[in-house]
Formats: sequence, structure tokens, C-alpha cells
Amino acid sequence: MTDSVALLGVKGGPAIRTGSMMPTSMLLKLAGEQIVVDCGLGVTRGLVDQGFALKDLDKIFITHLHSDHYLELGPLIHTAWCAGLKTPVTIYGPAGLAEYWQNFCESMRFDIELRQEDEGRPTLETLITVETISVQQRVDLGEISVTAMRTEHPPLKDCFAYRFESKARCVVFGADTAYFPPLAEFAQGADLLIHEAMLGEAVDALVARVGNGDDRLKRHLLNSHTMAEDVAVIARDAGVKALAINHLIPSDDPSYTDAHWQAAIRSHWTGPLYIGEDGMVIELT
Repeated sequence: MTDSVALLGVKGGPAIRTGSMMPTSMLLKLAGEQIVVDCGLGVTRGLVDQGFALKDLDKIFITHLHSDHYLELGPLIHTAWCAGLKTPVTIYGPAGLAEYWQNFCESMRFDIELRQEDEGRPTLETLITVETISVQQRVDLGEISVTAMRTEHPPLKDCFAYRFESKARCVVFGADTAYFPPLAEFAQGADLLIHEAMLGEAVDALVARVGNGDDRLKRHLLNSHTMAEDVAVIARDAGVKALAINHLIPSDDPSYTDAHWQAAIRSHWTGPLYIGEDGMVIELT
């Protein structure tokens, strides 16, 4: 299995429209492990399209509790269970995920119990373990070590960037964040940094298109996300080997193309650049 990252969904924000990309989810293949990072809407279809056998699901990391990063967590696990999952799955992420999982199971109680009784499926809830991440914690997954760093994504306190490191490779998922210079040290020397990006010139048009919020939506975008030019600074200062941008804001406005992202990123970053698209696979070679 080749070490790689598949960007399953690269849209920033929870809304989808005709022709838009899907919200955030990724698949990391590293040192023989397959790890799902974030579970936005569409993650299940995205995994299947990558040839991932849902019954092999075993490790999931969630960066934070905004819906575009965990809305499909429960449905993914339930669908995997229906596809033959009978081995343990561990979910890693911020406080609140255990309650989410309990509430999801309660909402699906009738179906879960029916399938267990009528179809002989294993008891779903006993397969799932939720591990709450802290910044002091290191998680060992076979040959991979995982460390977490809290980013700046107000009003949430717990939003975590993750660094996955094997003997051969290192991949950093930057999570959602305002411009956060300490992330450059956290990502130092990584083979690949995956970082959200926003085009400042497009914010007003995005807010107008959403249409059901007031000026607080614009304030949130400006206070909680990173301009593409600043993403380039983080990548440069981190000395990473390659940069991929995802959680694109905007991702579905035809007025803004790859040329706009290229112009913003190339202001400070001259290395390999991947402008995220749903289904894009980046091999770690």
C-alpha cells in the first residue's frame, strides 16, 4: 500500500449547492494503516470511490466539532457496520464526540436493534471506542506516532491539528484555524502539510450568497480562517516538502479559479502545491 493522502472533500463550510465540492474529509494511508481524518458530508461515498472497504474501518480522527467535519461520522460507522464491519473502531478527537456517538445510536436505536436481532449483526456500540484528545497526549498507532496541537478557531476551544509520523514519512493536517504562526513549528519538515485556505477578496460575495446570516458570519470567517497568502507563509516557515490546500473558502464560486489560488499562494511559497479537489490523491514519494 503506497503512502498517500486522498482529499475526499475539500469545501469549506457545511452548505452544498449544485456543482459544489463536498465538505472536509480525508484518507491517510501511512505505514500500512488507513486512517480517516474528519467526516464531513460525503465521506462514506468518498472512501468507497477510493476503493476503501468500509468493513476495514478502524481509525478515525476528528479535528473539531463543526458540522462540516463530523456530520457523517455516525452514518459512516453505521454504513460500515451494514457492510460487514465486525472489528473495533476507535474515534479520536475533542471532548463531545462520545456524547455525539451515544446520541446517534439512540436516534438509530430501532434500526440498530432490529438489524442485530433480525440479521445477526454484532452489537454495534461495543465495537466503538471514543478517545478524547489532549495536546499533551501522543497516540501510537503501530509504526505511526500522532501528536496534536490546538489551533486558533474561535469560538471553539478544542480544534486540533494532527501530526502523523512514521519512520519514513510525516504528514500534518492543519485543521481549521486563523493565521497561527506556531503551526509552522508543529509542521516543521513534514513531507506534506494540508492546510485550509481562504481568498479574502471573495468573502463578501460568499456571505451574500449564503444569505441567512448577519454580519457575524463575515466576522467568523475573518477571525477563524487563514488567508491563502498566510498559508503560504506557514508552509515556507515550516520548511515542508509539499503543500496542499483544502477547506477552500470559496470552493463553489465560478468567479474564482485555480489562478486566484496560485497567485495568492505563490506570493510566499514556491514549492510543490496541490489545490484541493474532491477525490485528489497525493502520493508521498
